[in-house]
Order: sequence, then structure tokens, then C-alpha cells
Amino acid sequence: MSKLTNKTLFISGASRGIGLAIAKRAAQDGANVILAAKTAEPHPKLPGTIYTAAEEVEEAGGKAFPVLCDVRFEDQLEEAVNKGADHFGGIDICVNNASAIQLTNTMQTDMKRYDLMNQINARGTFLTSKKCLPYLLKVENPHILNLSPPLDMNPKWFANSVAYSIAKFGMSLCVLGMAEEFKEQGVAVNALWPRTAIATAAVKNILGGDETVKVSRTPEIMADAAYVILTKNSKDFTGNFCIDDNLLADNGVKDFSKYAEVPFAQLAPDFFVPDDIPPPQEAIDS
Repeated sequence: MSKLTNKTLFISGASRGIGLAIAKRAAQDGANVILAAKTAEPHPKLPGTIYTAAEEVEEAGGKAFPVLCDVRFEDQLEEAVNKGADHFGGIDICVNNASAIQLTNTMQTDMKRYDLMNQINARGTFLTSKKCLPYLLKVENPHILNLSPPLDMNPKWFANSVAYSIAKFGMSLCVLGMAEEFKEQGVAVNALWPRTAIATAAVKNILGGDETVKVSRTPEIMADAAYVILTKNSKDFTGNFCIDDNLLADNGVKDFSKYAEVPFAQLAPDFFVPDDIPPPQEAIDS
């Protein structure tokens, strides 16, 4: 399928990490990127704002439109989508990357945090997709991509973090439903999830610090995988729950060593990867 030249992407949570990596990969084709996030001022522990992200996108070869937006609030989200669409003349792709995480069990999860995760992850994904769809339905090869896991109902994914799991699998349920709902209109709706931990600020600050980062892959593996999905024909590739390395291997990638500092056997596995989806041999050998 065609590259992302002159395509417009709306990416939530785009100020850092995987969202920014996807934006910069699209920018290499000369894409337009609406960078939607709630970070306008530097955070003491989290690098990047929508403005520094915009600079990186433009340095990579794209055009950027940073917009302050909290996906929990419909008025903010609608304004961000409409402003971005007006600026670039439409929206071709919606990437639902914004997410909140807290890996606590039932008794340790306060309802404020429960609400935050569900408002950002499940509800935010639904709302962002809903607001982008009027624009997506007008373009050729429209895509929605959710950064969410395959729908694997193994109890082990819920036992120790049921609140987060509900919120994250809610994003995947949006894929299941919307892919079928908009199949006839040609809007592709897919999910992408990493096999291993990814070296982001969330991993460093929440899931284990620098030691976990050392045994994580870089965000670029997710960016490259997202690029593969977003350049496919939307009428032929929809309703899929993709794991990053399997997708890349299926599309010709042989060497995965560039995505990590350690061999595959030393990488930290991510949550929610089904037992019946083994890694590709190309990744094991890298």
C-alpha cells in the first residue's frame, strides 16, 4: 500500500514514548501529525511535552500540530480533533496510545485510580475514535490503531491487576466491535501490542526503573510495527490483534537486534501476550 506521505495522523498520548516514536516514523514519509497530549510543561520525572514532540516530528521530516488535550474530557477531545483536522484538511489515521497504568489488586486499588484508568484507556479510546470517525469516513485508506493487547481471557492476566486489565482490554473490545461495525465502510481497526517490555518513562518510573529498561526493547519496534499496519489496505487488514515482532517478521524483518541491547532470552516479557502466540524464530535468533 502507499506510504504515509501527506497523510494526517491524530495520536493521543503523543508527547513521549511509543506515541512519539510512531509519530516520528510517520514523519519520515512526510506525514502530518496532530500531537494530542496533556503535557504542556516539563514534568520532573517524565521527559517531553507536546511542543518538544512537535520539534522532533518536524526534524524527522513531518509537519506537526501540537494540541493540549486530556482524552477524559469530551469538549477538549472534540476541540483537539477539529482543530487538527482544520489545520491539515482532514484526518486519515487515529492512533489511540494514551493510557494509564497501576498494577494493583482489588483491595489495593482505590476508586479514583480505577476511574482514571478506565476513563483514559477504555473510554478515551472509544471517545477519540468516535470523534475522528467523521473525518476517517471521508478519506481513502482510513485506519484506527489501538495500543492494546489480544483478547486473551486467561485468568492470570486479571488476578493481580483486575482494574488495569479491565481498562486495557476495554481498548481491545473497541477493536473487536468497531472493526466489524465499520468494515463495510472500509475503516480498518486494529490493535498492536509488544511482546516485551518497552523502554518508556512508564516502564522506568512504574515497572522497575533502569534495570527493567536495560532488558526492554526500544519504542522503535512498536513504531515500525505500527507503520506496517497503517500502510496496509484498510479494506484487507482489519480486526487484527498484532504482536510487534510477529507482525514485523511476517513482513520481512530478519534482524531484531537493533531494538534491544540484550539478546532475546534476556528481555523482560510484557503482560497480556497469549501463550499460544510464540515469538518468531527471527526474534529468538537476534
